[in-house]
Amino acid sequence: MATTIGVGAEYARGSVRDQLTGGKRDHSGRLFQFLLLLSLGISLGVLFVLFYDVFVDGVGVFSSRAESFLSGGLRSKADASGLFQAVKGTFWIGVFVAVLSFPIGVASAIYLEEYATKGRFSRLIDVSIRNLAGVPSIVYGILGLALFVQSMERFTGGQTLVAAGITLSILVLPIVIITSAEAVRAVPSSLREGAYGVGATRSEVIRTQVIPYALPGIITGTVLALARAIGEAAPLYVIGAVTGLLPGKEGLLDPSQLQERFTALPVVISEWSRNPREGFHDIAAAAIMIMLLIVLFMNTVAIILRTHYEKKRS
Repeated sequence: MATTIGVGAEYARGSVRDQLTGGKRDHSGRLFQFLLLLSLGISLGVLFVLFYDVFVDGVGVFSSRAESFLSGGLRSKADASGLFQAVKGTFWIGVFVAVLSFPIGVASAIYLEEYATKGRFSRLIDVSIRNLAGVPSIVYGILGLALFVQSMERFTGGQTLVAAGITLSILVLPIVIITSAEAVRAVPSSLREGAYGVGATRSEVIRTQVIPYALPGIITGTVLALARAIGEAAPLYVIGAVTGLLPGKEGLLDPSQLQERFTALPVVISEWSRNPREGFHDIAAAAIMIMLLIVLFMNTVAIILRTHYEKKRS
């Protein structure tokens, strides 16, 4: 019975398609589909070559001294250099972005979509946010240098993790607002109307209907914004990230290091990649592998959370 229904549905689709196209073959559509597949194949091929090149150069570092590489600090020799200080800086920058950008961005998106009056002023705000999302990251670095490093030095400590974390939080804030607003906008109006129909208030509608339905899209957008934040190097250079030897042996979760000089994975990778001395290109490739693992981990967590909330929503 199911096979008969499936065949009938396929026949109906084919019949409607033939009536709409007059029985002609869509050669331009097939050509366009081929070009899309060719573009996808080229992109995947380039990514595979890059990943393979990084893996070949970096796997030797992990096979010979994985523990010392992950726990060691920056040194002048490649065979003694480690990533711990860079991973520590990247971790705290991610914490700042998660604590500052995500709550503020999601709350701003909900206000713009659910509370703000649709008019000229709200359209101006929306256009301004979208323009800020396209501003080069180096501009945010200059903003961070002028505002958080120089003007607010008493609060941030100058060229410290606090200034870097706040700057990168501002950098990705427009992206979080835009992606969250799109997720909220995609919530069917029937959900709101049904909740209002049984006497729910606006805050109850948003809390029980809008946010749970939009949560998968919000999570996806915010994780992508976090991945961009931890991969930015230009703002960190401007703020004053350390590119050479960095003193200090604080633990990963020690908050006292927030008021000290810092470095991060993108800065270290950039410096090691440009160093012509023997061995630095290999440890740069190993650092890139660590960076990729961090991004893949974040995306995996986002996929798991999105799947969970999509099942709960359905």
